[in-house]
Amino acid sequence: MSDDIHEVYAIRYAEHARLRSENYIFGDPHDAMTAIAYYVWVIKGPHGTFVCDTGFDEKAGKERGRRIIHPVDEGLKAIGVAPDKVDHVIATHMHWDHAGNHDMFPNARYHIQDTEMAYATGRCMCHKMLRIPFSETDVHAMVSKVFAGRCEFHDGSEELAPGISVHKIGGHSKGLQCVRVKTQRGYVVVASDCCHLYSHMDEGRVFPITYSVGDTLEGYRTLLKLSSSRHHMIPGHDPEVMKLYPAVQPGLEDWIARLDVAPKV
Repeated sequence: MSDDIHEVYAIRYAEHARLRSENYIFGDPHDAMTAIAYYVWVIKGPHGTFVCDTGFDEKAGKERGRRIIHPVDEGLKAIGVAPDKVDHVIATHMHWDHAGNHDMFPNARYHIQDTEMAYATGRCMCHKMLRIPFSETDVHAMVSKVFAGRCEFHDGSEELAPGISVHKIGGHSKGLQCVRVKTQRGYVVVASDCCHLYSHMDEGRVFPITYSVGDTLEGYRTLLKLSSSRHHMIPGHDPEVMKLYPAVQPGLEDWIARLDVAPKV
């Protein structure tokens, strides 16, 4: 196998039922109940194991009214990933649903954008509205990792290993980054919250919690440029991902999917 080809997995660990209108700035005329999914992503390849985002735990889920289906560590173990053997964690941003479980990966180095760390610890956090998607505990934990020498900071686009790179997008959070991965089917982009749902990109719409609407919309164009095709861009919260991509093995349907193989489209 080439030293820059990787496998990519989506692990769905939680869900939240909500009105469709809650997913868009200016609402939606079809105000039916829908759901969003919560994922962490795993990249496996010749340069070790990279976990993209760390999700949240039962305590944080209850505080925010989200239902955990399978704890994150159970999903990792189901695909043979021991948390203490994970080499790298890519923190796409510091929102509470992406930055919890901060003691799960004791030996990993964390990759984060300079801008996101400055945003989560700087003057913007003086404003209650901007603090809403952050957990003080999670931010403290990341600061502790900085002082322990376990963080690597990035400014814009940077290659982490052959075939794996991060790219600053911004928008939903000021220092939000996506991850581009070279796979057997081309370049897959783990968008995380650079694009919450397929409909956001397809319809040019924006999730309500957003630092910059302009950066979000421009970010969609960047995601498509980085991806081998529209079907190589993986949104951060769309339940459709589990329907489009095959389960890693029988019995793990609607829980763990392979993203480095072609979708069912």
